[in-house]
Amino acid sequence: MSGRTEGGAVERCRLGLAILLAALWLVSPSPAFAHASDRGHVLLLPTGYYLAGGAFAVAVSFLVLALLPADWLERFWRRRLPLFAFGDGARAAVSLISFAGFAILIAAGVLGSRDPLSNPLPLVIWTLLWGGATLLQGVFGDLWSWLNPWYGPWRVVSRLFGTGDEAALHLPRWLGRWPAVILFFAFAWFELVDPAPDDPARLAAAAGLYWLLTFLAMLVFGYRDWSRSGEFLTVFFSMVARFAVVERNETGRLGLCWPGAKLLAAEPLPISGIAFLLLALSSVSFDGLSKTFFWLGLFGINPLEFPGRTAMIGSGTLGLVLTFVLLAAVFMLAVWLGQRLAGSDQPFSQAAGLLVWSIVPIALAYHVAHYLTALLVDGQYALAALSDPFALGWNLFGTADMQIEAGIVAGADSAWWLWNLQAGAIILGHVLAVLVAHGFAGRLHPMPARAALSQFPLTVLMIAYTVFGLWLLATPTAG
Repeated sequence: MSGRTEGGAVERCRLGLAILLAALWLVSPSPAFAHASDRGHVLLLPTGYYLAGGAFAVAVSFLVLALLPADWLERFWRRRLPLFAFGDGARAAVSLISFAGFAILIAAGVLGSRDPLSNPLPLVIWTLLWGGATLLQGVFGDLWSWLNPWYGPWRVVSRLFGTGDEAALHLPRWLGRWPAVILFFAFAWFELVDPAPDDPARLAAAAGLYWLLTFLAMLVFGYRDWSRSGEFLTVFFSMVARFAVVERNETGRLGLCWPGAKLLAAEPLPISGIAFLLLALSSVSFDGLSKTFFWLGLFGINPLEFPGRTAMIGSGTLGLVLTFVLLAAVFMLAVWLGQRLAGSDQPFSQAAGLLVWSIVPIALAYHVAHYLTALLVDGQYALAALSDPFALGWNLFGTADMQIEAGIVAGADSAWWLWNLQAGAIILGHVLAVLVAHGFAGRLHPMPARAALSQFPLTVLMIAYTVFGLWLLATPTAG
């Protein structure tokens, strides 16, 4: 390489880093030094050390990966431990049982207690499904393909009418996953902005309507096509399942692999898939941000006199959209700068479509950190409510009278171990994201030096997002 080419590469590197750091500075709040969980306990912690340590861990992981031989990493990702074969024979039956349970929950939402902590519907949907099932998918693989409440009913109806797997209409290819993106945004808005997402009757109406519309769409467009393009839970869970340590091959044999290994076998996502994954991360990030004193102060709201969600609909909607737009812009900028620095001739869409898969470990880590306290406490309420779904004094599973141990997330000792679990999840998620992104960089750039150089802007973004995630855990919250 000539001196002029080397000088140009250095200048591009400096310019790219300056632009990326400026963009990150605009979207990153300054760190605070306190902790508040969803249950309201506050404990002063040396969070500055955690912020520095988290950023250091992500940076070191990038440097180590840049120095490791490419063939060593390939051998690492290919390692598998075969287990046993597992068929699909009972899949429809399991789905029908899931549908029956869903129907009972909808009835409980309409006829049961008005208390969200006594009615099983909000507890199952927000805690066990959205909080817990996501974690199970990330560890054990695609359980949702068995548990979803549509597959079984669709199989029954399609057999009755003799339509089989054929669809009446076919979705155009240009539509991609945009229906799922729109429906996921509506779901996130309902959870984070709607004044009463925990109201059992309101939630029953929303969930029941969504099930019906989805089922009709599956009958018209086919189960397979609508599940991949329009049913946002299936799209989300299938993406998360690629991180799992359990995989299932074409013959039905189960095996163990490294976390994230299946991500590297993925094909580039279209722009709609990129938007979906970025929305998954930005929505859970905004969920934490929207409760901070920093965010409330931007709108002149005294966090000690929180006015309630109804007064925050406008700012909440704006924040949900703005968080997604900023994350998407910074991610695209990081990928573009990486391509420029590496002098790549690969299409930008292919690079972005591959590298966005590295968002999955981060999104899963944020999910763990954000829903950990809810799983520990509201999970107990869910077990109690499921024994008496209609508040009639039943005790179906022997858990209706169980003692709720809310103290598991209260007090100084609990705050310490909760903080360390949450912070550890965020740091580990970003380190694994760097590892996955480096694997994709090897596919995009066969030369190790160019692969490492292309990852520099994205690594800076991940370091900044690590600090941002730890700041969300540390700063006081309201509401």
